[in-house]
Amino acid sequence: MATTLKINGEQKTVDVPADMPLLWVLRDVLGLTGTKFGCGIAQCGACTVHIDGKPVRSCVLPASAVRDRPITTIEGVGATDAGAKVQKAWLDLEVIQCGYCQSGQIMSAAALLASTPNPDDSDIDAAMAGNICRCGTYVRIRAAIKQAAGRRS
Repeated sequence: MATTLKINGEQKTVDVPADMPLLWVLRDVLGLTGTKFGCGIAQCGACTVHIDGKPVRSCVLPASAVRDRPITTIEGVGATDAGAKVQKAWLDLEVIQCGYCQSGQIMSAAALLASTPNPDDSDIDAAMAGNICRCGTYVRIRAAIKQAAGRRS
């Protein structure tokens, strides 16, 4: 089934089954491998992308359900104000350890800052819930979000 998706500002037409998860369209069909497969059941956050600026888990979302809504992946989030600030803070504070979950972490953090420019700890907790980091970089993630928001941790 031919589906046209707007990904990182570009129209992409793909011929995939209607029930193919967006994650596999991004990674396997379009070669956008920054979005990671983690659990496959929308529990770990590694596959997080933005649809209409909101964080969603792409591993369980059929590509056909997206329709004309804009999709932003880790490859494109740096073009947004919030995404650029988050990526800079991640680098400044050396958040990444193994790095596998970090694209999902960054996507959730960027969506938080786009909707809540000055989040408090409870805002951060709520926005980042469900993004799992096996390396335990949560303290650095929180500090980077606060730095990106223009606050010190």
